[in-house]
Parts: sequence; structure tokens; C-alpha cells
Amino acid sequence: MPRHIIAVTSLAREAVIARGNGVSVVCSQSCRLGAALHGALSPGVCGIISFGISGGLHPGLVAGDWVVASAVRHGDRVFATDLKWTQELAKRLPGAILAEVAGSDVLLATPVAKAHLYKTMGAVAIDMESHISAEIAATHGIPFASCRVIIDSAYRTLPPATTQALDSNGAVDVLAVTRSVIQRPCQLPDLIRAAFDAYFAERALRKGRKRLGPGFVSPFVKECVAQREFASHQKGISSEFLRLMPPICETP
Repeated sequence: MPRHIIAVTSLAREAVIARGNGVSVVCSQSCRLGAALHGALSPGVCGIISFGISGGLHPGLVAGDWVVASAVRHGDRVFATDLKWTQELAKRLPGAILAEVAGSDVLLATPVAKAHLYKTMGAVAIDMESHISAEIAATHGIPFASCRVIIDSAYRTLPPATTQALDSNGAVDVLAVTRSVIQRPCQLPDLIRAAFDAYFAERALRKGRKRLGPGFVSPFVKECVAQREFASHQKGISSEFLRLMPPICETP
């Protein structure tokens, strides 16, 4: 069986970006992610990477900034990332911050909640998949890495509609968002700001993914993976997005 890595995401749009030669993708919400990732493990899996967007905890991070995890914190547990793989990720992503990130089972929607976690834990960013992926990788002795793009800064308040924005497949549920706005129209300014943040984050995610190439620069996937096939796949991503998953805001 060919050696490959698993890219772990929770959004359908992240999953499309993550795909490529030497990579299989698990896209699932945090409550079902563990089972989905366990089911994807096979003898050919030589690495797991948590990939996608994250919330900012460090006050200096803004939408579009890259964070490469040196470790993942969840409660009292700390999961180290693979050193060689992590260094290569940071090298390929200019301006990326190399630091610890936090995993959470709940969405942090307010600046107060983010500030508290930053003060108590010291992690610079937070997401809901990295800690689950890291624990499973550690259990099975599989190298693990995490690279994420900030979507909401530490100062941003996430409007209520964002908690209802996704369907069970990780795609935008436009009807649910619309209903939320009708019920609470005062959230519209925050929702518009969130849409702009999403635009910058997704643009950075696409550019960064191209830099990482086949196998997410994993030292455990042979470099002979076909570059031409990966490049061809990337060229088709934009049209595939528009066809399969209507976004909140268009991206170039």
C-alpha cells in the first residue's frame, strides 16, 4: 500500500484545499472526528496533519496569519508535534508563527473567553480538531503535525450565526445562517466582518497549501510523488469550490 498522510479538517472547503497526491483527507466535526479518523487508519498511513482555520488567542495574530504548532495543549495534556516535519512546514510558510496551540471541544466566541485561555495556557491559537488528531496519532505511534490559518483574531466576537453555519458535512448551511440573522439582525455587522475574515483566511490557506505540495512536505512521504499531478489538482480547486460549496463570500 502506498505511503501517505491523513489531513484532518472539519470544513468541506478545507478538505478540498487539503487534497493532493500523497494525502487522504478526513473531514468531520469534532464530536465524530475520532471515529472517522480511526476508521481511516491503515498500514500505509505515515503521518497525520491537522490542517485548516483556527481562532487567534495571541493579540498580535490576525486573519490570514499562519501558525505551525510546536505542540498541542488540551487540558493538562501536551502533545508534541514531529520536530522535523514541523520545521519543514515553518520553512515553507513564510511568516508562520511556530508556537503551541490549544485544542478545545467547544467554540470560543468572545474576546473574554479567548483572553482567559491565552492567559492560563499560553497557546497562540485554538481549534477543535488538533487535540483529537494528536491524541490518536500518539496512541498509534504516527508522526503528527499541525498548521493552521487564523480566521478570527483574539479581539473578534463570533456572531451566533457562525455556530449554526455548518451542516453535518462541513459545508455552509445558508438557510440556517439566514434564519439566525432574521431572528437576531443585530449580529449582521459582526457577521459581515466574519465573512471578510473568512476571505483572508481562505486565500492564505490556498496559497500556503500550494507551497506545501505533495504530502504536505512530510519527510515520511517520498519526494517522488508526482508534482505534476498535484499541480494539476490545485488548478481545479477554485472551480470545484464554486460548483460544490457556495461560499459566504467569493474568493479569487
